Amino acid sequence: MRDLIWLIVVILIIGWLIGYFGFGEAVGNLIHILLVLAIIGILYRLATGRRL
Repeated sequence: MRDLIWLIVVILIIGWLIGYFGFGEAVGNLIHILLVLAIIGILYRLATGRRL
């Protein structure tokens, strides 16, 4: 389960980077929503105290 969380976080960050640099204005707020979801995933991981 812990690897799944990291996988989701990495996919969201990569999607955000592709959307931000590749599409810019076309995607709009979706880019920032992906970033927020990735940060929430990282914070959840840190809050549960699981190790790498």
